[in-house]
Amino acid sequence: MLPAAWAEDLLVPVSKFDNDSQQLTDTRVLEFWGYHDYQGSDNYQNILKLRYYNPLEAGDWRGRFRLDTSVVSSYNSDTTSNTSGQYSSGNTMLTVWGQDKYFLKPLGALVGARVTFPFGNNGQWAVGPQLGWSFMPEVDSILHVTDFSPLLRYMYGFDGKNNSQISNPSQPALQRNLQMFPTIGFQLSPNTMLRFWDENGAVYNSAGGGWFVPIDAMVTHRLTKNLVLAIGASKQVVQTYHQYDWSTYGKVSFNF
Repeated sequence: MLPAAWAEDLLVPVSKFDNDSQQLTDTRVLEFWGYHDYQGSDNYQNILKLRYYNPLEAGDWRGRFRLDTSVVSSYNSDTTSNTSGQYSSGNTMLTVWGQDKYFLKPLGALVGARVTFPFGNNGQWAVGPQLGWSFMPEVDSILHVTDFSPLLRYMYGFDGKNNSQISNPSQPALQRNLQMFPTIGFQLSPNTMLRFWDENGAVYNSAGGGWFVPIDAMVTHRLTKNLVLAIGASKQVVQTYHQYDWSTYGKVSFNF
């Protein structure tokens, strides 16, 4: 076993984290993402995504919103190169979160919600509440932990377009899942960070049971005050609820 003193130097004790959830930035952020996913059974997806963050304020309430929209290309080894380059509409999502001085203040959390729109092959509306926290270490450690920022979200899907499997056979099953992001960051250098479960978290399917648990890691590097680059990868380790087998991704982020 590790000596207790050395273990405390390696990891920040839980008692040494400060709840920093209410410190929201006013920065606007525009991000361009690219994903290459393997779904299993010789099926692949390439995804191009645009993501935008903006501050919000209304009375005592202060928060942020995030807009995601994407295009997707699905293919397999039998698909011609021309077909694999064809993109169709992917998920479009709006997420809002924040906190005022009184509502659910004892939680010490940022309270929000997400809406997924029924565009492309998604074929359904999905809505769900979320709770997020950000805990900052009061002391440094050997691993240079920067933050622990867990997030919980429950998504509930319903068929707003009255689609059927006959008219749209590619639509997924209606969402009924709990999404969990135990995000933690580490400072590798003054401008470089390593983050786990920031982009992809664990999912529990409450409709039929089953878990999806990945190992997800992303390295971010700040080139300038306003420009950040990142690359990451995710690999499933538990998949009794199917999501993907592995995923690689990257982003270019502009802050202004």
